[in-house]
Amino acid sequence: MVFKKDLDLQKEWVALLYKIKDVTGKRPADLNSVLFLIGVQELGQGTKAFSKEEKQDILHIAICKVLSLAGYYELEGRDKDGWPHWKLVKKLPRFDLLEQEKLLKIQILEYFNEEIGW
Repeated sequence: MVFKKDLDLQKEWVALLYKIKDVTGKRPADLNSVLFLIGVQELGQGTKAFSKEEKQDILHIAICKVLSLAGYYELEGRDKDGWPHWKLVKKLPRFDLLEQEKLLKIQILEYFNEEIGW
């Protein structure tokens, strides 16, 4: 059963994808694509070629950043290369995959609202 809140979340998510398309010229394919954009933004080193390991680290940066808005992570600082490092400050709830995706989407929408001003 799909609840009204889920439908509202889906509508907001699709609207966000199209806003990103308006800015970047390309609609993100999925949740990971949006997380990658956030991670690159938070890293602050512009667009460049990243190694596979760096791409994984960028996704981690994004997840920590968006979950920090809900109090789960806190920025510890940046290393000598400018990469942010986070620490877990509140235990994450045990969710199944769909619930995890929903939490991330909610926090991503909050990120674009609070940090980007959309």
